Amino acid sequence: MIEIYRAAHPAQAHLLRGLLEAEGIESVVIGEFGFNVRGEAPVTTETLPRVCVVNPDDAARARAIAVSFDQGDTAGPAATWVCPSCGERVEEQFGACWKCGAARPL
Repeated sequence: MIEIYRAAHPAQAHLLRGLLEAEGIESVVIGEFGFNVRGEAPVTTETLPRVCVVNPDDAARARAIAVSFDQGDTAGPAATWVCPSCGERVEEQFGACWKCGAARPL
């Protein structure tokens, strides 16, 4: 396994893990239970939850997804479309742009 991300909170680690799995990347969260003893044990980068990929060949793609995640793109790289009329990013489940009302391209 290869570590690709250190999370500030177990929920953050599991959210990223879910994004990775949605992209077909098998991953695990390690060290999440140490979070429960914060205050009694020192909080360092070594005691934070980590996300690791199982297949080393997936590490580069997983790191790219983690970078997008850190930049606030929790929808993932393939879960949006760009409105041809105004250029707004729209979540995949919507058939029309929320900003200008243009229909999603086919």
